[in-house]
Amino acid sequence: MNPSCGRCGTIVYPTEKVNCLDKYWHKGCFSCEICKMTLNMKNYKGFEKRPYCNAHYPKTNFTCVADTPENLRLKQQSKMQSQVQYKEEFEKNKGKGFSAVADTPEMQRIKKTQDHISNVRLSVNTHTVPVTGQEQQPPPAASKNYNYEPAAAPGPVRQAAAAPPPSSGKRYQAVYDYAAADEDEVGFLEGDVIVDAQVIDEGWMYGRVERTGQQGMLPANYVEAI
Repeated sequence: MNPSCGRCGTIVYPTEKVNCLDKYWHKGCFSCEICKMTLNMKNYKGFEKRPYCNAHYPKTNFTCVADTPENLRLKQQSKMQSQVQYKEEFEKNKGKGFSAVADTPEMQRIKKTQDHISNVRLSVNTHTVPVTGQEQQPPPAASKNYNYEPAAAPGPVRQAAAAPPPSSGKRYQAVYDYAAADEDEVGFLEGDVIVDAQVIDEGWMYGRVERTGQQGMLPANYVEAI
């Protein structure tokens, strides 16, 4: 039985038969779908089992992948592999207490800034001396004021180191160490006994250090009566 033509649908006899694109055609019917130019086995291009010339062959911008059973199986297999990999990563990082963070330029800048702040804080803490208790400091010595009367010129000038006449002065004990700052002063250590002490002015007195035998001016707020 002779087949029918793929174009006109009439019977195709062997002498005029063209077998192409899974169909049989009359030689005159095997033409371009658009311009109807007669084609042959050398210059035709098939699309969806229809013949086209080179000029009118449909241009496709993308390739469509059919959801064949094989493609569906590969898609399902890829999805399962992704789930298995995610589960392995989760089990690996579980219990570590942190999340992996990508080492991006922005994260590197933030990390560098944090390191710099930590170094500054460490430097400040290193140079900070903790105060555990306030050390008792001796009070400042009062300024000397002898209440000297202006000497009438050309009268003699009073010598500051001259000692007053001996008297039965009080006895004092030093409560702080004191180093003499002027020639007319006397130094002493804490616990020294000051004898023949006389108050010369508010804040200052004259006396003799019993331990050294030296005598001179000394600050009254560094000693106490005994």
